[in-house]
Amino acid sequence: MDRVMGGGMLPLVLASVGVLLLYRILTHLRPGASLRDAVVVITGASSGLGKECARVFHAAGARLVLCGRDTARLQQVVQELTACSTGTKHQTYTPRIIIFDLAKTDTVDRAAEEILKCYGQVDVLINNAGISYRGNILDTHLSVQRDVMETNYFGPIALTQALLPSMVHHRRGHIVVISSVQGKIAIPYRSAYAASKHATQAYFDCLRAELGRYGIPVTVVSPGYIQTNLSVNAMTGDGSKYGVLDNTTATGWDPRDVAQAVLRAVRQRRKDVILAGPLPTLAIYLRTLWPTLFFKLMSSRALKEQKLKDK
Repeated sequence: MDRVMGGGMLPLVLASVGVLLLYRILTHLRPGASLRDAVVVITGASSGLGKECARVFHAAGARLVLCGRDTARLQQVVQELTACSTGTKHQTYTPRIIIFDLAKTDTVDRAAEEILKCYGQVDVLINNAGISYRGNILDTHLSVQRDVMETNYFGPIALTQALLPSMVHHRRGHIVVISSVQGKIAIPYRSAYAASKHATQAYFDCLRAELGRYGIPVTVVSPGYIQTNLSVNAMTGDGSKYGVLDNTTATGWDPRDVAQAVLRAVRQRRKDVILAGPLPTLAIYLRTLWPTLFFKLMSSRALKEQKLKDK
């Protein structure tokens, strides 16, 4: 039965991927709304993708509120952006900074109040901060699973829900979350990370439906690997730092290109954005249309990775 279905499914999968790629080209060319003077809040803004998002939204004329845990690094980002503003054709604004730890959800309400005090409103919230994980489920403490979920899931939804009443009251705003391809498919030795991103995808899909009557769009961006320190800073099964720059990360997307894609997605009010190559995109379709093959491929990947670790 699997063989019969598989023979008919593969052309459908390939055709679907082709339609998706064509859609991406067309939406890439579609003009978007201006973000000049918009209030844009970015979490995890001190490095990596968050920092690059700060660059592109600042260049677009947005009023930025940059959030993170490290005051010195955020101040450095502000200095760099201010220096780049010289000679620009339109007015730019000196970014504000708010210091808090997204993983400590009991501090998020206070942080949301400080954010709203900056400009009295939020036009775009970009939930970018996150942490990754590398480990074998058998050797992973439950506390690690909880810690990853606190940062990647509970933190973003706590901040989102704290800012939502203001958005609904003004009937304006746009909520963005940086998820991952692993929010759509799960790969071995990434259980905590994939679980947190699957939960994120589900929550913001529900939120999009519920906010439709208020005209507040919700965008989920799902990149593949990005050239950042995400793998270096990843947690392992015992809670220690992974400390390794994976080859897949080192050869991944340039964070500047991802930041530009986030900017386009906001301008075009897109709902769900996948930023991945043909193979990860195909895997997403396989998971839905040909799950038997997908599970076999993941089992094979798990065995291959384990053999490399055992050497």
